[in-house]
Amino acid sequence: MTRIGWALAAAAVTSGALLGGALAFQYIGGLHPCEMCHWQRWPHIAALVFAAGGGLALARPQPGAGQSGFTRIAAVLAGIALLMTAAIGLFHVGVEQDWWEGPTACSVIGGGQSAEDIFATVMAAPVIRCDETPWSLFGISMAGYNALISFLMGGLVLWLSMTRKR
Repeated sequence: MTRIGWALAAAAVTSGALLGGALAFQYIGGLHPCEMCHWQRWPHIAALVFAAGGGLALARPQPGAGQSGFTRIAAVLAGIALLMTAAIGLFHVGVEQDWWEGPTACSVIGGGQSAEDIFATVMAAPVIRCDETPWSLFGISMAGYNALISFLMGGLVLWLSMTRKR
């Protein structure tokens, strides 16, 4: 496997595992996500899309072309997406630790519904605060693990995608 292949695989496995873990905590463990938890999921989805697109392009035979620029760009974008979710996770950790203030506005749920339907949805939804830590292991929250793992793997993905084999 080429360095780009390893970079794409690392991005896909990292984002897939972290996103899958978050969804397992939500749907199996009953830990509902706050607004900032949702923010951290979007870059993981983007990294998965970039990694899948690059992987599909890498799997297509390109006679005489060697490594396509598209696969390198896809790997770089996947690495950047991992660094973005790491930054959001670090910001979330700061909110949890009261280093700075987090979002203070409510999230909008749904759309195109009547005012009564929206009110009923909001009243039925659990209130999840971004400045509380519902789960931690060794004093590190889920946002902290997302920040650490995503930063390390995002750096690795970028390094693999930017260096050339000697």
